Amino acid sequence: MSNRTIIDIYVLQTVPPSNLNRDDTGSPKTAIYGGVRRARVSSQAWKRAARIAFSQWLDQSALGMRTKRVVELLAEHIRTKSPEIAEDRALELGRLVFDAAGIKVTAPRGAGKETPKPEESGYLLFLSRRQLDQLAEAAISANGADDPKAALKAAGLKKVLDAEHSVDIALFGRMVAEATDLNVDAAAQVAHALSVHPVESEFDFYTAVDDHKQRDEAEDAGAGMIGTVEFNSSTLYRYATVDANRLLENLGQVEATGAAVEAFVNAFVLSMPTGKQNTFANRTLPDAVVVAIRDSQPVNLVGAFEDAVTDVPRLAAASERLVDQAKSVDRNFGTTPISTWVTTTRATASLAALGETVTFGELVRAVGSTVRERLMGAR
Repeated sequence: MSNRTIIDIYVLQTVPPSNLNRDDTGSPKTAIYGGVRRARVSSQAWKRAARIAFSQWLDQSALGMRTKRVVELLAEHIRTKSPEIAEDRALELGRLVFDAAGIKVTAPRGAGKETPKPEESGYLLFLSRRQLDQLAEAAISANGADDPKAALKAAGLKKVLDAEHSVDIALFGRMVAEATDLNVDAAAQVAHALSVHPVESEFDFYTAVDDHKQRDEAEDAGAGMIGTVEFNSSTLYRYATVDANRLLENLGQVEATGAAVEAFVNAFVLSMPTGKQNTFANRTLPDAVVVAIRDSQPVNLVGAFEDAVTDVPRLAAASERLVDQAKSVDRNFGTTPISTWVTTTRATASLAALGETVTFGELVRAVGSTVRERLMGAR
C-alpha cells in the first residue's frame, strides 16, 4: 500500500454578474478551453483570497508575512523585543541580518539623502513570524558584540530561515533568488478556475448623480459622471490539491499538518477574490464540494468540461459530467480514492454517487482526521 496522501478538492460554484479577477484593461479574465471562451479566475487571485482567510482558522503565530520591506519589518520585531534600541540602529541590524543570511537588500526606488528609506529585498520574501522572532533575537544578541557583523555571520541564520515555516509558506512555497537552499517546495497546487460553459462579456452602463447640483433647479439634469463596467456570470469549476506528505516535511509535525489541511480546505472552499465586490455583491457559497483522498497522484477532472456545457440547468449537467469523468478516469487509470466526501445542494445532488454525503463542517473534520491517521501510520 502506498504511503502517499494526496487531497484533491473539487468545487462547483455559480457566480452572478461579477468581475472577480480583472486583466490589465479592467475586463474579467477569460481563457479559451475546448475551443470556446470561458470565464477564468486566476490561481493567484484565489490563493491570495485563501491566504487572507486563513486567519479565521489559524492563529496569527502560525502564519507568515510576504513583503519586500523585510528590513523595516525585522526592525519592528527588534524594537518590540528591545525598545531601548534606537530605530536607526534597529534598521542597521536588520540590514546586517539579511546580509549574513545571504539575502541581498538594497535602497528602494526614490530613496536618497533627502528621502532615506529602509533597504528592501528585490522580490517579495516570505517569512514566518517565528523566523522573524528568531532573527530579531539574533540581531539583539549581536548588538552587544564587539563586531555585530561577525557575530551574525557566525549565528547560522540560514538554519533559522530553513526551519519553523508558517502554514502559508508550507502550503504555497517560497522562492529566494540569491539563496536557493532556502526555497520551500509548495505542498499545494491551485488551478485557474474556469466556467464549465461559454461566456460572453456584458457591459453595465452607469450614471452617478451630483447631489449638490440636483438641488439647484437652474442646473441641467445631466449626470455628474457616466461610465461602463464589464462583467460576466458563470458556473465555475475549481480545483486544488495538497500533498500531505510534502506538507508534513515542511511543517515537521503531524498535528500541525492536519490543522493546516483543515484550514486550507476551509479557506480555499469558502474564500472568494474581492474584485468589484462592492459593485456586484457577488459573494456566493459553492454549490458542491467534493474532496477525495488518494494514495496515487493528484487528478484534475477538468476534462469533464472540455466539451462546454450547453444544457440548462447547468449545475445539474455539470454535476453529472463530473461524476462520469471521475468514475471513468479512476476505473481506467487505477486512481480510485481511498475516501471521498461530498457536500451538495439540490441542484448538484447527483455528485453523491462519488462518496459519502456530509455537511461541509463534517467534510473538513473527516479529511483532517484521515490525514492525521495516515501520516501517523506512515511514520
